[in-house]
Amino acid sequence: MDEKTTESSRQLRFLVVDDTDDIREVMARMVERQGHSADQAIDGVEAVEALQRTSYDLMLLDLSMPRMTGEEVVRWIQQHPEHATGLRVVVVSAWAGDKRPLLQELGITDVLPKPFRRQQLEQLIAETI
Repeated sequence: MDEKTTESSRQLRFLVVDDTDDIREVMARMVERQGHSADQAIDGVEAVEALQRTSYDLMLLDLSMPRMTGEEVVRWIQQHPEHATGLRVVVVSAWAGDKRPLLQELGITDVLPKPFRRQQLEQLIAETI
């Protein structure tokens, strides 16, 4: 097997966090169609619980959620880095442009517009692998 085949066959673990069922399920399906695994969380509280149980490579994170926002999840990760070793946080938001100062403050550089296209997800996966 050549190096390229080995790289492309690495399965990534995603945590998809969004309070809108349809959006969360579509994102998880897109990830799985690319050959990767996707756990789902309906809000930041479930996301933090999942991070305490499982290691992930990528988290697709909505900012606006009840109970615990995406911003609060990122701040929790900053306070508990042992639960996020190797984790790449990608904010998925229709309003990310409006939140640019906040995202910079949080150290978030990866943003996907909502809705994003399959090609954008493929590029994100390629960059991570």
